[in-house]
Amino acid sequence: MEGADLRGARLFLADFRDANLTGTNLEGALLAGAGLHDANLTGADLRDANLESAGLHDAILQGARLNRTNLVGADLRRADLEGADLTDANLTRARLEGANLAYANLIGARLTSASLINAQMASAALTGANLTDANLTRAHLERAKLARATLTGANLTDANLTAARLAGAKLIDANLAGAQLGGARMAGADLTGAHLAGANLNGTNLERANLNNTYLVSVTWSELTRWPDALAGVMRDRSVPIGNGQYRVQGSGNSGADLSVPLVPVS
Repeated sequence: MEGADLRGARLFLADFRDANLTGTNLEGALLAGAGLHDANLTGADLRDANLESAGLHDAILQGARLNRTNLVGADLRRADLEGADLTDANLTRARLEGANLAYANLIGARLTSASLINAQMASAALTGANLTDANLTRAHLERAKLARATLTGANLTDANLTAARLAGAKLIDANLAGAQLGGARMAGADLTGAHLAGANLNGTNLERANLNNTYLVSVTWSELTRWPDALAGVMRDRSVPIGNGQYRVQGSGNSGADLSVPLVPVS
């Protein structure tokens, strides 16, 4: 079926496992509940298609067009979506564990409660995306564009956000424990109530960020880290040098907490 024209086709619960659908036009097709495991959909046109609860694990979707596609509850585990266009796609509750979304376009996409554990998302475009309550544990988001994205309640434990762009992002109550945020641009981000224990903030730009009740114990930062003006002195007072121009935050909890341990060098 390579290159076939199936625009608007009604393929509810269809079985396309291992099928070669390279370049196939499935724009507006009904594929809810369809089995597309291990299928090759490289360059396929799936714009406005309904793939709700479809099985797409291990499928190849490199460069596929999935603009506005309904992927609610879809199984995309280990799927290869490198360079795919998912602008405004609905991926609510989708399973994307181990999926490859490097360089994918997810601008405006809905990923509420999606599972993206260990997903490869380096350089992905997620500007304005909704990732409320998404699970991004150990996700690779190096250089990802997340400006104005909503990550309220998201789990980003041990995620790699090195050099990511998070200006104006909403990270309210997000879990960023152990996250790598070196060189990330987080100016104006809202981190109210976020948990950053053990996170790496070396060279991170946090100018104008909201750190109200943000948990920062054991966070590491460097001389190049830019704190909000009102907190720069406080964070330095709460920190101890650990060598190579780096510091570790001490204290009992949030960004406004009183210092609870003496300022002594850490060997």
